[in-house]
Amino acid sequence: MKNFVRCLRLALQYRWTFALSVFCAVMVGVLWGGNITAVYPFVQIAFQEGSLQEELDLRIDEETAESARLMREIDDLRSRLDQSPPSERDALGRRLYAAEWDLWYKQFALRCCRWVKPWVDAYLPRDPLQTLALLVGLLLLGTLVKSLFVIANGILVGRLSHLGEFELRKLFYRRTLRMDLASFTNEGTSDLMSRFTHDMNSVAAGLNVLLGKLIREPLKMFTCLALAAVISWPLLLFSLAVVPLAALLIRWLARTLKRANRRAMEEMALLYNTLEETLRGIKVVKAFTMEPQERMRFHENAKAYYRKSMRIVRYDALSHPMIEVVGMLIICLALLAGAYLVTQGTQHVWGVPLSPFPLSTPLLITFYALLAGAADPARKLSDVVTALQRAAAASDRIFAMIDRESAVDDPPNPRPLPRHHRSLVFDRVDFAYRPDQPVLRGIDLEIEFGETIAVVGPNGCGKSTLANLVPRFADPTAGAILLDGIPLREVRLRDLRGQIGLVTQDPVLFDGTVFENIRYGSPGATRDQVVEAAERAHAHEFITTELSAGYESPVGPMGGQLSGGQRQRIALARAILRDPALLLLDEATSQIDLESERLIQEALRDFVRGRTTIIITHRLGAIGLADRVVVMHEGRIVDVGTHGELTARCPSYRRLHQLQFEDLRATA
Repeated sequence: MKNFVRCLRLALQYRWTFALSVFCAVMVGVLWGGNITAVYPFVQIAFQEGSLQEELDLRIDEETAESARLMREIDDLRSRLDQSPPSERDALGRRLYAAEWDLWYKQFALRCCRWVKPWVDAYLPRDPLQTLALLVGLLLLGTLVKSLFVIANGILVGRLSHLGEFELRKLFYRRTLRMDLASFTNEGTSDLMSRFTHDMNSVAAGLNVLLGKLIREPLKMFTCLALAAVISWPLLLFSLAVVPLAALLIRWLARTLKRANRRAMEEMALLYNTLEETLRGIKVVKAFTMEPQERMRFHENAKAYYRKSMRIVRYDALSHPMIEVVGMLIICLALLAGAYLVTQGTQHVWGVPLSPFPLSTPLLITFYALLAGAADPARKLSDVVTALQRAAAASDRIFAMIDRESAVDDPPNPRPLPRHHRSLVFDRVDFAYRPDQPVLRGIDLEIEFGETIAVVGPNGCGKSTLANLVPRFADPTAGAILLDGIPLREVRLRDLRGQIGLVTQDPVLFDGTVFENIRYGSPGATRDQVVEAAERAHAHEFITTELSAGYESPVGPMGGQLSGGQRQRIALARAILRDPALLLLDEATSQIDLESERLIQEALRDFVRGRTTIIITHRLGAIGLADRVVVMHEGRIVDVGTHGELTARCPSYRRLHQLQFEDLRATA
């Protein structure tokens, strides 16, 4: 529940909205209890067939006489207590205490009657029927005002819960963007999406219930109970004897519901995973006619979620009858005890004092009405347990991600990083995603500024991992990487990545225009600079001639409205516009046609000058751009040299070279 309290703090930042919602809730509670107490004058007038003025005068006379009698009795008991033997003092002391309490209550009632008498005399008619008509009008007015406060409270609470959800979404998104790449690989985006949507909605619903029902309904209930206590607090305590048992049952139910909700949310994350995999791989699903198997897989996951949800439904179904039975027990105890007090004309049941004074029929009926008025908010609170436990389980899942520390983060005291101008050094670098599965071992490599390095090797040899260590998508498990003599761990990520341009095998474009995608990463660039970058990437021609709106043409989600070569050239234009000191090309031409590859290589031939470039590739054309070639095998560098040197002395490189020629002949 502590994580849900953290969500609550986000909503309570908006103090004025919260204060106004509480004020409205208080007014709802006061008017709810006030409307119910109108039962007393109705019953009093109907039973006595007199005006309220007459009843009030009679009550003042009775309370005055009774107060005088009690004062005499107290004086007598005090004098007897001083003169009585020790054996009688305990009994006299108890009688004195009871008499003093009765006197306080009578004097309090007398003060209330005297305070309200001028208002009753001035504003209420003396005719009973006219008085009842006026009370009906006041009751309707009170109900109308209460309804207005209920509406205002609902709007304010809705605003608070949505603002809290808004702040939580921003916090979750901000922390997600700070996570290292390994977290996205290990957890998967489907689990993140489940937490970001389904779990977030559960938290918002919990906030709405907590700030709405859980404040408003208890205020209504406590108002009724407080007014019932004024009539007879001992009878009220007797009626509420079963509440502790109900509290224990609700506590058990709350814990069980939290566990059930957490399991259901885990199943929902698996359901998201199934949907994501199927929709992303829909081409493969259709090509291999796997629709029946995918339907079965979805059916099994959805069925598992259904079972977990039904468990929540069963526990939730217990809450309504349980609270209803408890409420009925309270009313039944009050009915039996109150009826006994009135019919027998006594203040005790089985020797236990349940009323400080003899109860009249109108007072007892008002007491019953107040208990019924308290039972209705209690019944509405039965939904609160389920919503709060669902929100608590969801907030635990959300803050488990928010509180996770990134494996790659800024140092406490970062060193300044000037623009790269000397060298990039890999010093005995090891890396492993898992301790027992090393990916890179003993990497020693020095790249001079302005040098272009091509890294080649079979699939799985660690080429891309080597490139990923440069922008600190991950950190080495041993050794260090130094840029101009400064270890990368000692500089800010923003300073480091601000000098890097990246073009990957599968270029990522965002749902926007061509102009926006080229300028992504360089938001301050002018239109002329964007066009110049596109021209250098050999993208300007197809943008202006093949796209209907030119640079304002939408690319679609993930660039789906463009071909692979077009996407790749726009990605290259984006890197060119950034003017990086370090350029990383990770299989940037492996998925495009030869014509697009030729255009990109022409663009790169000029662009790589004056910057350090690392090309991860297996294409011969890209190797031609390199000053040196690094050959990798099973996570190690086996040789470094020019194309001619490696062809002469490196068997691994000759084998890769030969495979390239065979592929070309096969596709010719």
